[in-house]
Amino acid sequence: MSRKSFEKTVEFIRNLEGARNPAEVCGMLLSSAKQFGAEYVLAGIIPRPGVGRQQQVSGVVLDHWPQEWSRRYFSHGYIFRDPAITTVRRSSFSFLWSEIEPLYRSDMTARRVMDEAGDFKLKQGFTIPLATLDGDIAGFSIAGEQLEVSPEERGVLTLLATYAFGRSILLREKEQATTIKLTPREREALQWAAEGKTEWEIGEQMGISEHGVDKHMRSAREKLGTRTRAHAVAEALRLQLIK
Repeated sequence: MSRKSFEKTVEFIRNLEGARNPAEVCGMLLSSAKQFGAEYVLAGIIPRPGVGRQQQVSGVVLDHWPQEWSRRYFSHGYIFRDPAITTVRRSSFSFLWSEIEPLYRSDMTARRVMDEAGDFKLKQGFTIPLATLDGDIAGFSIAGEQLEVSPEERGVLTLLATYAFGRSILLREKEQATTIKLTPREREALQWAAEGKTEWEIGEQMGISEHGVDKHMRSAREKLGTRTRAHAVAEALRLQLIK
């Protein structure tokens, strides 16, 4: 990395601290990545196979992608046939989309995904696999009609992507924490659940029936977008809604 490139990278990382939301992070990224021909950026947690559209979309962390293409992509479940996503699941190395063409040449559905993306000005792209400490797999992509990324520049983009993704996750969590409003009783029920109490024990602590505990827990799960008690507790802890 040249001295000039290093200084620009440090400046980008410092500027990220001033970003107030993921949209501002996207703007900073595209400003830095436009030298490569990047016009769009998308990053998010890769969902488990078979999950619904809402869960697919909820994993998106950075989103400056053509809106019409995003609607088509998620409504058709393309994420499960997207060769770029398949490659992210299997490899930890960054890649140009042109480099994975041989992998999907004989797969008609995968080819259609890539061809249709090109119709929305996503003709060329560069994808970086990322991972969280929780063990989730994430993908970070920049794209445009004409993208040029040299082997030397891949490291720089990977560094920018890593910092931008991390900063966006923190900002998104802050947004979620302020928009999710749990009642005091819902918080209390989750807090006791986090300490390993059964619903009967929680009811004893709160002075209500097991049915009342179940009602508070169901309401909390809905607000947190979770299906199980364990997931609700984990999400509440992550968002610092309980301790």
